[in-house]
Amino acid sequence: MLKRIPNLKVSGKDASSFLQGQLSNDITKIIDGEWQLNAYCQHQGRIIALLWVQKQGNDFYLDFAPDLQEVVHNRLKMFALNTEVIFSEIDAQAVSIDRPQITLATSEKFIPQDLNLDIDEVGVSFTKGCYPGQEVVARVHYLGKPKRRLYQFECDFKVSPMDKITLEDPTKSIGMVLNQVKSHFFATLKIAEENKTFFINNKPVKCLGLADFSS
Repeated sequence: MLKRIPNLKVSGKDASSFLQGQLSNDITKIIDGEWQLNAYCQHQGRIIALLWVQKQGNDFYLDFAPDLQEVVHNRLKMFALNTEVIFSEIDAQAVSIDRPQITLATSEKFIPQDLNLDIDEVGVSFTKGCYPGQEVVARVHYLGKPKRRLYQFECDFKVSPMDKITLEDPTKSIGMVLNQVKSHFFATLKIAEENKTFFINNKPVKCLGLADFSS
């Protein structure tokens, strides 16, 4: 796994309470020096960005896709009015892309359940209280059932975010690519189709099972 390099620092007296009201996980449970996975959602529960958050004393460091820097920074600033919070952009020289990642191309396309963030509450806390999109995410958790999950695949060719996964009939889309890391890529897939043979652009791909954020 690549070392995580944060690209945004959040500090100030209200930093902890502010992030607690914006992100999907329980910020108060972060142990100094450790990274916690969060979804930053819009009001419909769709994920704007995946944020890895590290706490160092009273400061918080955020690692997320670089092409979402302006989107995330501006949105956080918009909601930080009347709070004592300071945002400092960090010029990251390395990018952590070895885990599933939301980029600008896939921003606002998925809910946390689509990306397995609810499994063992690895990226979502259902007891922490309100955050943008919380009602939608909680409704799916308590009253519904996820129809899609995030899977890891293997292939010997290049795929792109938003590429469609199909069965033998290329007109029937059953999944969507999130991102690729070398010969592996991550994609959402309809649970009902998980034991089928899959294709991207008429080329077969191998499903390796559910993607796991917890390791």
